[in-house]
Amino acid sequence: MIFVDGRIGGSGMDMRSKARTLPEPVSDPGKLPKWNYDGSSTNQAPGNDSEVILYPQAIFKDPFRRGNNILVMCDAYTPAGEPIPTNKRHDAAMIFSHPDVVAEEPWYGIEQEYTLLQKDTKWPFGWPVGGFPAPQGPYYCGTGADKAFGRDIVDSHYKACLYSGINISGTNGEVMPGQWEFQVGPVVGISSGDEVWVARYILERITEIAGAVLSFDPKPVPGDWNGAGAHTNYSTKSMRNDGGLDVIKKAIEKLEQKHKEHISAYGEGNDRRLTGKHETADIGTFSWGVANRGASVRVGRETERAGKGYFEDRRPASNMDPYVVTSMIAETTILWNP
Repeated sequence: MIFVDGRIGGSGMDMRSKARTLPEPVSDPGKLPKWNYDGSSTNQAPGNDSEVILYPQAIFKDPFRRGNNILVMCDAYTPAGEPIPTNKRHDAAMIFSHPDVVAEEPWYGIEQEYTLLQKDTKWPFGWPVGGFPAPQGPYYCGTGADKAFGRDIVDSHYKACLYSGINISGTNGEVMPGQWEFQVGPVVGISSGDEVWVARYILERITEIAGAVLSFDPKPVPGDWNGAGAHTNYSTKSMRNDGGLDVIKKAIEKLEQKHKEHISAYGEGNDRRLTGKHETADIGTFSWGVANRGASVRVGRETERAGKGYFEDRRPASNMDPYVVTSMIAETTILWNP
């Protein structure tokens, strides 16, 4: 059994795991034993009281060991049962268990962008050492040895996520060469965060095997190159029903009023990405539009035509915590009454 906690590690983006053997197969996380690890080695606990407890929360099939082996998503607590500061799942679960949120059945589809780096140089895949490739243009969804770099990693990850039971819905090459994206969703509530974190873990395991470095930096290369985001598509039952477009517009108004709070929680280094260029809105200004990929929030043409559907929050950075972003969107649009 592998325990995975996306928030293990004081940096917040560390993904760490431990393996444990059980006497028989288990399919219910509630029947798994709690475990512990040394929090002083992850900057999460002092050396004189270093025990941190893992609480199993979600189970996935293990694409590496296969058979009856499983991956277990855990969050972390003190021995007294209090969530440690880097445990963002606990607070998200409180929001997603609120009756008003449960009734709205919030759906999420997260577009996770990332960059593959050469291990020794930390320079993107396919880029000449110390130099730059041809300008952006031919790489987005591109095909060919001079356009698509790392497809074997991408396809291996796709198949591994499908095997695991993650609702991975697609993948594509991104605008900057060496950059890719996978999509997870639609997934309801807290499960969205679980699935994105485990998909990230599986990707890092695969890049480890391939001898590559995985980067979630929102602007891995300065200059005239696209950054990396985690666009978050969102809908509620009211938005999906007739008249949902009006509900979407009201939700967007709430997001505008809380723009600063959301930006502060949407990932580290996002100011380097949200510049108003390269398909982003400026970090200091909230905007929305139909089919506008230069806006903070985009409403699709299909949603406009149908008068119901979903919208896309384009502000989250690639290194955002999906527990924080998904629960914050739900809290602002469903629970908050200005």
